[in-house]
Amino acid sequence: MQIEISNYTKKIKKNILLYNINIKMESGKIYGMCGRNGSGKTMLMRAISGLINPDEGYVKIGEKIIGKDISFPESIGLLLEYPGFVRKYSGFKNLKMIASLKGIAGDNQIKNTMIKTGLNPENKKSFGSYSLGMKQKLGIACAIMENPELIILDEPVNALDEFSIKNIAGIIEEQKNNGALIIVSAHSKELLLSFCDEIFYMDDGRIIKNEKIQQTDNI
Repeated sequence: MQIEISNYTKKIKKNILLYNINIKMESGKIYGMCGRNGSGKTMLMRAISGLINPDEGYVKIGEKIIGKDISFPESIGLLLEYPGFVRKYSGFKNLKMIASLKGIAGDNQIKNTMIKTGLNPENKKSFGSYSLGMKQKLGIACAIMENPELIILDEPVNALDEFSIKNIAGIIEEQKNNGALIIVSAHSKELLLSFCDEIFYMDDGRIIKNEKIQQTDNI
């Protein structure tokens, strides 16, 4: 998979949300988005996901332009802002309901993914009573359970303890080794430096710098 973002600009009235974004990405790599709140990280992820359309420019997935040839990337796992799960359902029941839409992930795959992210699939506790950390882990499990070609994780380590952060970083690295193209946003430059191949620094809807990282001893 290859992603090309060309001259992408998005405005709402006079407010510029994204301005003249130009990026190329490819499978088997992890790309970081670093910047303060409101810098444009989440909005750029929404653009790549097909959740917004540009005023100028385009996002191309392979040879298909989002909003013209396809509405959304054809194989995507997404954790964006607040995951929308059914509050009264357990974590497993929520994931099973979502997995049934495509029929890719079966019960065993769902359970194994939950265990991998640090959740117990046998726990009958409702999502509404989950802690913030548990909700975040379920969102990550949802994004990766079908082994998509494109994985987008917006602030995936929010509300996680140090052990869980290391575990999630290892999962991200594993998905990369399986050939996925992964995009991760974070406030922490140090976290992104630990596993990303390239980091894009954003401010005011613009990419102000990009940095290619030579990884020698990941995670």
